[in-house]
Order: sequence, then C-alpha cells, then structure tokens
Amino acid sequence: MRSLAIIQARMGSTRLPGKVLLKIKGKPMLVHIFDRLKRCQYIDHIILATSNSVQDYPLLDLAKKEKVEGFAGSEQDVLDRYYQAARQHRPDWVVRITGDCPVIDPEITDLVIKRHSEKHRDYTSNTVVRSYPRGLDTEVMTFEALEKAATEAFKPYEREHVTPYIFEHPKSFSIEQVLAEPRHLQPDLRLTVDTPEDLELIQEIFSHLYNTNPFFLVDEILNLMKQQPELSKVNAHIKQKTVPLISQDGP
Repeated sequence: MRSLAIIQARMGSTRLPGKVLLKIKGKPMLVHIFDRLKRCQYIDHIILATSNSVQDYPLLDLAKKEKVEGFAGSEQDVLDRYYQAARQHRPDWVVRITGDCPVIDPEITDLVIKRHSEKHRDYTSNTVVRSYPRGLDTEVMTFEALEKAATEAFKPYEREHVTPYIFEHPKSFSIEQVLAEPRHLQPDLRLTVDTPEDLELIQEIFSHLYNTNPFFLVDEILNLMKQQPELSKVNAHIKQKTVPLISQDGP
C-alpha cells in the first residue's frame, strides 16, 4: 500500500464534547471528512483511529456503516494509536488528518502528499509553518518515520500529539513545508471545529455552498468570506489551544 490516511477522532473534546458526531447538513461531521478524503487521488486507504474507551464505540459503528476501516487504540498515547493502526498495513506513507476538519480540501491534501512523494522526505506538512486556514491541515510521514517516533518519543506531549517528535528533530528527519499560495494565505481563519462558534461558522458555510456543490473547495469558501466578511467574525475571537510549535486541532 502506497498511502494510508489515518483520521484521529474521539468523543471527549473538552470544548465541544461529541463534536465529531454533530450534524452538518444532516450528516455527522466525520462523514463529511470521510467523503472528502475518498476524493483524494493519492490516498489508497482510510482508517478512523479512535480510542478503546466505551464512549468512542459509536465512532467505530459509524466508520463501519460508511465502509471506512476502524481501529481502537490507546486513549492518551495517540502516537501509539497511530503506529498500531498503520502497522497493520505498513504503507509507504501515513497521512495524518484530525477529526474536526469537515471542510478538509482533497486538492490541498493531494498537494501535500504529492510534494512528499516528489521530495522524498520523511515528513511533509502544511501545518508547522502556518499559512493555510486552520482546518485544511495535512501531515504526511513515511511509515519508518512514524515507527521511529513511536519507538523513541517519550515526552507526554510527543505521545499525545503524534508528530512533534518528528518535526522537532530536523537532524534526524528530512522535513518539507508546504506553504499556501497567495490566494489561500489566511493563517488566522478558523475552518476547524473546536467550539460552538466554530461550528456556527461551518454550518453557515455549508448552508451557502453545500447544495450547489457538496465538495466545495477552499477557493469557494474564501470567495464566500469575501462576499460576506461578517462571517469571519463569528469565531475570530477563539484562541487555539497551545501545543508546542504546531496546531494539533484533533481530539
């Protein structure tokens, strides 16, 4: 297998519990993520990686219903959860997506994967250097890099957030950053869902764009925001939770 996408999701969000199952246009948020990732040209297989806590069992049921492979692993050691999920397939590349990005753009995700392939890096992302709006976050790593991190990382935040051990050790891993083109350069725009205000904005975006094109891309979102600038104020005051160096928007 060439490319395996692993979606990190659980029910226990601190600011918006159960958010991954909240409905947007009648579908759970996770289903929108599944559907969008299925449109990626460079993703061969998708896994939903959740925890083995009983509260997360409904996510496994949803994945099965949507014909997406489910995996349950450690609730706190998310790095090990990712590694164990990936180890079953031993892909060339692991694509990390978090479960609160209902407008993840398959073209942007494909771009990051393609760059990773062309540059032959250990790790490629559009997140360590923030240029795209939050919510389009894509990280790609070789299976070997993930395995090395899972074996060697020991700090709690490295285990909880999956990739810091890799991008904080540039002497041990070759790293590539994908920066947004000028038309997508909106690093302060929140298109992720972590709070009720975030959800309100996403629901507004879907109400305007979904019926015309269920798989609208970031260009259409940004055009909408230009036409209706008041939308950007809905969640502009929300502060991202602090994690060393990188925004980890996932649960």
